[in-house]
Amino acid sequence: MPGTARSTGSDRPVDRRPNRPRLTRREVLATALRLIDEEGVDALTMRRLGRALDRDPMRLYRFAASKDALLDGVVEQRVLAGRDPMRLYRFAASKDALLDGVVELVLEELEVPSSAPAQTWSDVLRATAHRYRRIAVRHPHVVPLLVTRPLATPLGLRPLGTLRPLEALLELLVAAGFAPHGALHAYRLYMGFLQGHVLTELQERVHDPDETDALLRLGLYRLPPREFPRLRSLATALTEFDGAKELDEGLDIVLGGLRRQLES
Repeated sequence: MPGTARSTGSDRPVDRRPNRPRLTRREVLATALRLIDEEGVDALTMRRLGRALDRDPMRLYRFAASKDALLDGVVEQRVLAGRDPMRLYRFAASKDALLDGVVELVLEELEVPSSAPAQTWSDVLRATAHRYRRIAVRHPHVVPLLVTRPLATPLGLRPLGTLRPLEALLELLVAAGFAPHGALHAYRLYMGFLQGHVLTELQERVHDPDETDALLRLGLYRLPPREFPRLRSLATALTEFDGAKELDEGLDIVLGGLRRQLES
């Protein structure tokens, strides 16, 4: 039968499938990112990733006692295994390394715009903040990684792609007139606000999108009125949360403070 394995004189089956293209690191990381987007970080394991990449971990049972046994093995492996998880370790030495790579991949989307004559440093920071927010909204399950992965790895050991936004923003601030130490302080203040904002926005999840009553939409009806009167009274404001607008309002304060510091 075309496309099936046959036996040689040594009873060693020959895999006659066309060779598939070699995996690239970017392909592996993009698939990992898709799994995280769809199922969350906890769902990502090397074995789960192997299944998503669709390769048989034991090379389609290179040894089998019979043709039926070989075909049974092929079916079993196609359903249960997928690509060999152990072979994926050449792209990432551990799950931590894989997560770092996913963060690096996502941050490739965070291109810091170059400052033009008509564009002040504060305009660049505002545009970058909105770009960061859009990335967070597009990949909500990755946001905890963006915030926490730096805690797991010393600065100089992180993937270079995760450090390029930092380098670009520091260069922008120094060029604007901040002393190097002042630029670092400004970056920390800016990113601290930005990360806090996206975490706050993403936690404003609607309990029942089809419900028109604010208390019911957010599930606030579950809270005892005597213990949470203020929170319940703000139900309408909570359901009307405008992430982009509130980001701009916060940036007005952060950038205004940095501007005053620069001019003092």
